[in-house]
Amino acid sequence: MAALGALFILLPLAAVVVRVDWSRFPELVTSESSIAALKLSLTTSAAATALCIVAGTPMALVLARSAFPGQQVLRALVLLPLVLPPVVGGIALLYTFGRQGLLGGTLRALGVEIAFSTTAVVLAQTFVALPFLVLSLEGALRSAGGRYEAVAATLGASPTTVLRRVTIPLVLPGLLSGAVLSFARALGEFGATLTFAGSLQGVTRTLPLEIYLQRETDPDAAVALSLVLVAVAVLVVGLAHRSSPPAFR
Repeated sequence: MAALGALFILLPLAAVVVRVDWSRFPELVTSESSIAALKLSLTTSAAATALCIVAGTPMALVLARSAFPGQQVLRALVLLPLVLPPVVGGIALLYTFGRQGLLGGTLRALGVEIAFSTTAVVLAQTFVALPFLVLSLEGALRSAGGRYEAVAATLGASPTTVLRRVTIPLVLPGLLSGAVLSFARALGEFGATLTFAGSLQGVTRTLPLEIYLQRETDPDAAVALSLVLVAVAVLVVGLAHRSSPPAFR
């Protein structure tokens, strides 16, 4: 069964490799639109991962270290983007930050336009990637327990010092794992980005959107770019695995 599971994952990837027109590969992946889409994807995915760390770390700490009424409901809401169709997430973001959205009037008054901009791409990627970081970090926090933090507190360390000197180093493998998963998810985001940010070359057209558009006009380019996206994702996970602490491995 394990071999069947591995084949189920590896065979489609092998099919992409076989289908690539290798004689035109450099030409297909170095077009202006392809390079712009790749750069935009890497930049926005990095920004989304940073936002996931900033927003997700406190959320994971609250879920793992606190007990309060409605905690399970809060956890379910945090994890909701995992099961929502991405296009639904995009619509929700559009009706929150768009011109006619819940916060649209306030944002317009401040001279801020979010929908159909690069910022919208980052927000869409953050929306779908955040649960991965929260899940990984919450699991690491629960596995680590709170005894070391309690000892540090009894020795006079402030909560900030405990967090910085004890908690974060203790769960760093989980944080790195969550960050890698978040980056990979953001890199492959399609539905929410298309709905909330559109597809403007150099502004909102990420690599998945470029692949979708190329599939309609140049299937060979779509296959080649798909392979590039797979290679970048494998490279990111591999580098994170090599540079992470032994506990992560």
